[in-house]
Amino acid sequence: MIVALIIACEVGFWVLLALGLAVRYLLKWRRTSVALLLCEPLLEVVLFVATAIDLKNGAEPSWEHGVAALYIGYTVAYGHYTIRWLDGHAAHRLGGAPKPVGPPRYGIPRARHEGRLWLRTVLAAAVACALLQGAVWYVGDDGDISSLRSFQGAALRAAGIHGLVALAYLIWPKKEPAAPAEEPRLTTTKESTRR
Repeated sequence: MIVALIIACEVGFWVLLALGLAVRYLLKWRRTSVALLLCEPLLEVVLFVATAIDLKNGAEPSWEHGVAALYIGYTVAYGHYTIRWLDGHAAHRLGGAPKPVGPPRYGIPRARHEGRLWLRTVLAAAVACALLQGAVWYVGDDGDISSLRSFQGAALRAAGIHGLVALAYLIWPKKEPAAPAEEPRLTTTKESTRR
């Protein structure tokens, strides 16, 4: 049941996002689009409540509960970022706004960008670990909590790996390619005889 609900929440996220942006830019109904986009967090609340009810009804803690916590953590950290990114592209394609500026590609600005993304991953891991710890306390000594603990470890490993990637951008910043030197124009024999 939890896996089906996670899939339904993910599909619901994209459907609400598409509807919200279509209503905003095609129909020009800004308030309706805001209402649709504000429904996004309700999906995570529904998933959280369903997971808690499942555990309360005696379900053995399993990987489904771990995935639900990771999903909620990810959407808390990256949901608004994703919506804002897609809104900029929808405004460009559907609303005539200028093309959104992409993330920096080189040097320290790119390292800062990667650092900010890493902080989002840390937030996602923190939310997931907190939810999983709440589930551990909720289950108590009555059940096997090893799967919940393993997902806490997975969340921390993901944050650690992403941190190493962000640090690599800082230590070895990607250099902007040098502008190609303009090659001297070769004159043909006809041009040289005309002179």
